[in-house]
Amino acid sequence: MTNDDSDASSSSSSEFHGVLHSLRVWDVPLPGFDPAGAPGAPLELFREWFLHAARAGQPEPHTMTLATADAGGRPDARVLMLHDADERGWHFASHSTSAKGRQLAGRADAALVFYWPAVARQVRIRGRVAACGPEESRADLAVRSRGALAAALTGRQSEVLGSAEELARASAAAWERAGAEPDAPAPTWTRYVLEPAEAEFFQGDAARRHVRLRYRRADGGGGWVRELLWP
Repeated sequence: MTNDDSDASSSSSSEFHGVLHSLRVWDVPLPGFDPAGAPGAPLELFREWFLHAARAGQPEPHTMTLATADAGGRPDARVLMLHDADERGWHFASHSTSAKGRQLAGRADAALVFYWPAVARQVRIRGRVAACGPEESRADLAVRSRGALAAALTGRQSEVLGSAEELARASAAAWERAGAEPDAPAPTWTRYVLEPAEAEFFQGDAARRHVRLRYRRADGGGGWVRELLWP
């Protein structure tokens, strides 16, 4: 490394740490949350918080982090889009041949995290993931955009890519086919549902007296137990 490279690296590091340590969180009025008034099951509260975040101007409140584990037990995580939340669980979709698809096929336990900084709230959900059948998976893709279909038709998600030109050719062909065949099959496209065993709702507090309410399945898998957690 030359002196110029060393100086540039030092300057970049100094700037990085300067910016990092200057940042603050939740520099806005925060909503309150009284867990005593929370509903008996997490789905209703999730929908309520989701709508509140969207109305508060939170960009892309439907994006979430999905955490899985590979065959060796090593954790993996990525951001993807929520497709639904209902009595069955939290829905998302991907290729069954992707890294996440293969990991879920081997280990069905997974976790989801939603973070909405505009209102200092996050929701953490843990449970087991089940793959939906081909009819429901196809219906999931049918209601989405031409671009979503083109991406699904391009396929090969998580495989090693030889070049940007290779992707451009495959994508162009997929876009053309998606326009000509809006019902074109994408066999590996799969809708998944995470059935929750635990769901935690976190409300940030400027004084760091954060409110954490956890729902967990009662023994026997019936109703829900609600409990507060130390922040």
